[in-house]
Amino acid sequence: MKKISFVTATLLAFIVILVMAVGGSGCANIVPPSGGPRDSIPPLLLKTTPGDSTRNFKGNKITFTFDEFIDVDNPSENLLISPSPKSQPVVDHKLNTLTLKIKDTLENNTTYTIQFGRTVKDFNEGNVLQNLVYTFSTGPYIDSLQLKGKVILAETGKIDTTLIVMLHTSANDSAVVKERPRYIAKLNGQGEFVFTNLPPKTFYIYTLKDNNGTRRYLDEKQLFGFADKPVSLSDTVTPVTLYAYSETEVTTQMTASLAAGNRNRRGPGDVADKRLKLQTNLVNNQQDLLSPLVISTDKPLRSFDSTKLKLYTDSAFNPLTDYQFVKDSSNKKIVLQNKWKEHTLYHIILDKDFAVDEEGKKLLRNDTISFTTKKLTDYGSVKLTIRNVDMSKNPVLQFIAGNQLYKSYPLRSNTFNEDIFLPGEFELRILYDDNKNGRWDPGVFFGKHRQPEIAKPIERKINIKPSWKNEFDISL
Repeated sequence: MKKISFVTATLLAFIVILVMAVGGSGCANIVPPSGGPRDSIPPLLLKTTPGDSTRNFKGNKITFTFDEFIDVDNPSENLLISPSPKSQPVVDHKLNTLTLKIKDTLENNTTYTIQFGRTVKDFNEGNVLQNLVYTFSTGPYIDSLQLKGKVILAETGKIDTTLIVMLHTSANDSAVVKERPRYIAKLNGQGEFVFTNLPPKTFYIYTLKDNNGTRRYLDEKQLFGFADKPVSLSDTVTPVTLYAYSETEVTTQMTASLAAGNRNRRGPGDVADKRLKLQTNLVNNQQDLLSPLVISTDKPLRSFDSTKLKLYTDSAFNPLTDYQFVKDSSNKKIVLQNKWKEHTLYHIILDKDFAVDEEGKKLLRNDTISFTTKKLTDYGSVKLTIRNVDMSKNPVLQFIAGNQLYKSYPLRSNTFNEDIFLPGEFELRILYDDNKNGRWDPGVFFGKHRQPEIAKPIERKINIKPSWKNEFDISL
């Protein structure tokens, strides 16, 4: 017996050593051989307890069992439960099981839908199980009505997939400020949304950029949109399009915050912190013939005297008279309006007392900004023929460069001509200018329910070349 035990023990010891040599240092994790194919398959749901679409639900706990070990990612952000609870459910997981505990008292005869979004992923590779939805009802039936639609950014015609769509049952405008929505949906990659398992009720539809997680419209700078009228759900409902907007200042001119030449140049360790700091929209110290020159300050100006800014031309500093320096409403920009001559040297003489900002800073001495204007040969001509444009909607042609609005032109016909135009690649869009003021206007919700003006992007980009007759035929 001792001999057999010794042999057996020796054999077992040999097996243990062999396993350790092949599989690593005794770790219990099973590791796939190196060089093998990467696991790209998300977890598979095997069972739910209670089962999906359970009726007369009475408990407060739901268990999900998967075919492999899982992890969860930010359930407070990714998980949606409708109708919206006052308190988020508690999500816990262990090995291949996820448990969801409901903290609220469930409503009678109500269908609930839980959308997991990107909450569930496998433990090893992080493959996300998408489109996991669980439905149950506290009554004898499951509501089955749907509502679909799309959200578009009114100012640009593009989409923002970070917005949410909300359904309220209250007709009061204040509901979007004071109450949590009844139902919530997220947008897919095409800006589309869908609500499922809805009851036959009347809903008021909104969209929102919910940065703070309150599901409320609390700031006019938030992207926000609303449907023109409530939707009473029946068997068939026309998809709804929402146009989101924010009541922020619109940038009507593309500028570049580049340093002006000959501007307050001082070395380190001096009194630079006490002087007024200026920037211009000059690019490579050249002025665009088609745009005003803009001087910007870091802080709003407390005082400004336009008579202490003078414009000169050529190396002889010949004085000019037909120009104007104007401070904008932000008190941080000074705009020089002037009819520029091509390929010409200009100088702006700034008296040290021309401006003082809100911190009491001003120039320490008189200063000069010198620059040249571009040549006519730096520009190209452009002709656009735009087919199928609706002239009855006061169309405005907009040129977009680097996601910024460069120029807007109200259209009088379906043909656009400019003899001098800045070269470059541009996106185009058509703004339907309801009030004929030449620019995009946001909506007004409270009290007026006025929708924003709508811009339609043109799919085709154009590339305007210098010293070239650029002609394009575009169909909407």
